[in-house]
Amino acid sequence: MPSGSITQASLTVTATSAGTIGPAFAGLSYEKSTLYENPYLFNGSNANLIGMFKRLGTSVLRIGGNSVDRNTWTASGSGQTEGQIAPADVDALAAFVKAAGWQCLYGINLGGAGPSPYTSGSIVATTTPALAAAEIAYAYAQMGPSMFGFEIGNECDLYGSSYFSGTTWSVSTFESLWAQFRAAIVAQTPAVAALCTGPADAGNESKWTVPFGQWATKANLSLLTQHYYRGNGQDASSTAANLVTADASLISDLGTLDTGAEGIGLPYRLTECNSYYNGGASGVSNSYASSLWVIDFLFDCALGGCVGTNFHGGGNGTGYTPIADSGGAVVEARPEFYGILLFTLAGTGTLYTTNLSGLGGLNVTAYAVKTATGLNIVVVNKDSAENLELTIQLPQSASSATLLEMTQLSSGASGPDLTATSGVTLQGASVNPDGSFSPSTAYTLSPSGSQLTCYAPALSAVLIQVA
Repeated sequence: MPSGSITQASLTVTATSAGTIGPAFAGLSYEKSTLYENPYLFNGSNANLIGMFKRLGTSVLRIGGNSVDRNTWTASGSGQTEGQIAPADVDALAAFVKAAGWQCLYGINLGGAGPSPYTSGSIVATTTPALAAAEIAYAYAQMGPSMFGFEIGNECDLYGSSYFSGTTWSVSTFESLWAQFRAAIVAQTPAVAALCTGPADAGNESKWTVPFGQWATKANLSLLTQHYYRGNGQDASSTAANLVTADASLISDLGTLDTGAEGIGLPYRLTECNSYYNGGASGVSNSYASSLWVIDFLFDCALGGCVGTNFHGGGNGTGYTPIADSGGAVVEARPEFYGILLFTLAGTGTLYTTNLSGLGGLNVTAYAVKTATGLNIVVVNKDSAENLELTIQLPQSASSATLLEMTQLSSGASGPDLTATSGVTLQGASVNPDGSFSPSTAYTLSPSGSQLTCYAPALSAVLIQVA
């Protein structure tokens, strides 16, 4: 029983389907420049990082970001050279994804085929359809079934403004180049014809993403890809308190994507996403708020028809990254990692509708997943002071139930803090840098027929597993 004020509320879970959580739903995303870092982050012997990935189950590692269009395939390169992707770099990545049991969504340069390629010092990141075809051919030869798909270019809707300024880009300009690239890639490696995804759009769903998919059709595209961030990490409004409020823009964008993708006959995935762009908001994107936010975000995506997500990260800065790393080594699991972990523990299956009542305006959300083995319920209490005592009405009779709690506590503090950047635990345990994790025994609940009662403390998330 939590200390402090307690509000009694009710949660009804019905057997009505509201969506699906499929396999590989919660993935990760890294900059392509990570491939030529020295030492390698992604390699087959990085046991700690492999352990961290395995802790989240089996999913998709997306290699992309702005740096996709800032390097050139160099078949004769020695590797670990800025501005180049060489065979040795791809070899190390392939060894990593195989060891982790994940798949890879691999991004390649398209912007460098335009009139104003990325230039920095001696680096001029030009490319051609032939170079792209050679790179994908080599990557597929090394990865085989570990290749989930490939993206051609990155955030095409920003070409000519944020990227490659001074040039004129349009949907049709991008489509023309994209078609040349895809044709060259498939001609050289026919086996990847069914692995083509796009357009990796930054945020213009109705003007770029859906029209592109309608133009490409499912004959040439296997997956519609989109990016999403809550807002600009440099804005004063990008606070921890703001992060855990409802995100109407996300729901609207998911609706546009779901309708558009369904009309094309394709699934869609958010292949790059996180809290706030520009690297995140310091002290917010790496705070406990991100642990709670990411659970809502993932369930919102699933309820919105999305088939998966890839959280962008990498490095050891004060912004967003689920896993912090430095010098090719894991530093720690960041707060966001714990929210993703709790979501994956809820499992895959059919999402059931839920209804909360008696909250009195408290910021609480609830979700239910019917898995192959039982019913899992997640409750996220984002209120800073008020604990909940929930009476849960189940759609079926229950024989047993357990509860796992995610919370945060800093040394000397009396309770959780949204802005804390450490101290997050799941059932009293933290995740070690090698991915090992030893939570305490789950709390035992006592169902009565199709009803059970539990607590959801202030600033916590609980996972209730019903059998």
